[in-house]
Amino acid sequence: MIKNDSRQLLEFDKILTFIASFANSTPSQQAIAEILPLGTREAIEKRFGQVEEIRRLAQIGVPLRLSPFEDIAPLLEEVRPEGAVLDPHDLVVLTPLLQTLAAIAKQFGYRTDIPLLHELAGHLTGFPHILDRLEVTLDFEGNILDTASRLLQDLRARKRGLTARIRKRLEEIVREPRVAIFLQDEFVTQRGGRWVIPVRMDSKGMVAGVVHDVSNTGETAFMEPLEIIGLANELENLAAEIKAEEIRIIRDICREIRIAADEIGSEFATLVQLDMLNSIARFAELIQAHPPSVSETPLIMLRQARHPLLMLMHRQGGGHEPVPLDLHLGDIPDTATVMIITGPNAGGKTIAIKTVGLLIVLALAGIPIPADPSSTIPLADELLVDMGDDQSIESSLSTFSAHVANMAEILRQAGRRSIVLMDELGTGTEPGQGAAIACGVLKELQEKGALVLATTHLTDIVAFVHRNEGMINASMEFDQRTFTPLYRLQAGEPGQSHAIEIARRYGMPAGVIEFAQHMLGSRETEFHSLLAELKEKRLRYGELLADTETREKGVEERERLLAVRLAQAEEAKQDAMGKAFLQAREIVAAIKRETRAILDEAKREKSRDALKKLETIESGVEEQLREYQGGKPLSLEELRPGDLVFVRSIGFDATIVKIDGKQQRLRVKAGQREVEVPLADIAAKKGKQLTEIKSSRRKTADEAEASHELKLLGLRVDAALSLIEPFLNHASLAGLGKVRIIHGTGTGALMKAVREYLDGHPLVREFRSGEQFEGGNGVTIVTMR
Repeated sequence: MIKNDSRQLLEFDKILTFIASFANSTPSQQAIAEILPLGTREAIEKRFGQVEEIRRLAQIGVPLRLSPFEDIAPLLEEVRPEGAVLDPHDLVVLTPLLQTLAAIAKQFGYRTDIPLLHELAGHLTGFPHILDRLEVTLDFEGNILDTASRLLQDLRARKRGLTARIRKRLEEIVREPRVAIFLQDEFVTQRGGRWVIPVRMDSKGMVAGVVHDVSNTGETAFMEPLEIIGLANELENLAAEIKAEEIRIIRDICREIRIAADEIGSEFATLVQLDMLNSIARFAELIQAHPPSVSETPLIMLRQARHPLLMLMHRQGGGHEPVPLDLHLGDIPDTATVMIITGPNAGGKTIAIKTVGLLIVLALAGIPIPADPSSTIPLADELLVDMGDDQSIESSLSTFSAHVANMAEILRQAGRRSIVLMDELGTGTEPGQGAAIACGVLKELQEKGALVLATTHLTDIVAFVHRNEGMINASMEFDQRTFTPLYRLQAGEPGQSHAIEIARRYGMPAGVIEFAQHMLGSRETEFHSLLAELKEKRLRYGELLADTETREKGVEERERLLAVRLAQAEEAKQDAMGKAFLQAREIVAAIKRETRAILDEAKREKSRDALKKLETIESGVEEQLREYQGGKPLSLEELRPGDLVFVRSIGFDATIVKIDGKQQRLRVKAGQREVEVPLADIAAKKGKQLTEIKSSRRKTADEAEASHELKLLGLRVDAALSLIEPFLNHASLAGLGKVRIIHGTGTGALMKAVREYLDGHPLVREFRSGEQFEGGNGVTIVTMR
């Protein structure tokens, strides 16, 4: 258990006070003020989880539906005795509480992303039957409404009507000439709950009625005329009935509250808990805090940690933004469990250990800390602190005596699950003896297995720590040029006090400086000079390392760009060669057509030989074209169903479903569609998937239209036929039902060749000439399978 004194020294109570400013009720503020470190890792992580669920709700725009409410514990105690009836003005405090409970219950009812909050508050109901009664019975000031019951509404309506009749009749009476001459004034009022008119005292016998009051001057008698006495009596009877009905209504409500008192108290306690967690969440969001990991082993690892109070001061416009703290102590083999921080006064040593201590207390209490989420804190049993000047006149203790007493108590309590924070270790007495005692304390604490973080100015302690394994020196960085603190912790090297340099900077006479240096002696001067030299070398090394890393990143980037450009150049080369062979194929096809025409005319054998040579040349061109378009052609013997191959006509890889050796064709599957392609259209897989093609860019409107039709106008037969296969494949993959091939009429040769190609094609169900509005004979309409 972390003692209250330690929490006070680390200003944990100030954090709780700030968190309490977000609360919606006094009981919530009291619950926040009583927050203590939790005893188990499970409890800590559970609170972290609850707070993070509340923060996520707020981040998505649905914060907890909390609103101000009052403490209802006294009210529940008053209503518990049988027959107890509370004042309506006391009952009214219950309405906002039940409304808040109902709002939370409704908010949680449909959510599945807040399991920990469901576990805590999933049972909330808001007691709708009681809330409904209260809302129709009482207004926000505690007055009973007409809607409280039908009888009350009727009685009050009758009372208002009768009151209006009485008032109207009295107004008529005061205007009657026979009465007006005896009146002191012309107005109607009430005395003792009865309606009266002001009659002059000397004329009261002239007006028939009953005197209910006399003015302070004794000149006016307030009389109730005889003719309205009956109406007034009836009015009083109605008032009594109304009072009885109001008491009955309130008694019924109190009985319902009494029956549900325990459940209301339980839901009230849950609401206070939710309000407390919501206040923590709002605090965490304000300072951008995160829950750290909680370790069962002795390990403190803080990354980018900041002191919460300094952050709040900065946000409120006071002070500088706190410098983040990085610290690693304990757990890993060969890692120190004792750290001594040295450095100049006002350099941030005390703030550093206070930051560590406060963040550990906050984390153990389940409150997120302003540090990187990768930070880790240990599950400590004790946080033992010796900090500040505990000089006591009453106890006759000097500063050193008080420190020694504290350290002795720390040594008695410290163990393997203890964290010890000590400020200005070894001070308050003769430096040599103070340092010796401090070193003995550090050794004892190390042997007990505690994690120790301390500050000092004594070089003897620094040297002792340097010589002992498991201990490490650290320093608060200092700008050697300007002699100003940088507030950054540097582990692995001791710091300097820079007292003489600071004294010189602030105008200390040169004679005093020289005398001080002489008093220090050469040994200590050389020690501090060595420290300064080491720090200078470390800074230079850090700069060189950063420069080297920058250069390495530049080299890696240039290598990446070079590889990209080489790939682009190779692709451009392949495209250029492919286009060249396409042109060659068109030329060969044209020559072949002309030769066939000559053969048809001359029927000479030599022409046939020439045609065979041309076909051989065309075959070679085709083979080289396939090589540049997608690799060397594949044979049926090396293909199997299930193999992944590249289909040139559609431009991406597909899986073989079926092989037709007789027809030299294959059925392949790309995406969810299957198409048949000739063997010559197949090449080795390239790793281009259909999803990549589809996601590469969105088709334009022109491209979408073009996928439904193929224009062959002006092309020769062979060139036109080479375009039909990929067109049909793409149409099949796109799931198109019908497509249109525009070839024109011309001599009819192209139309005939197209339809012969379509006849019996495995992807074509049927085809026909276009209708007049579709383009007539110049168009072939194809129905896909």
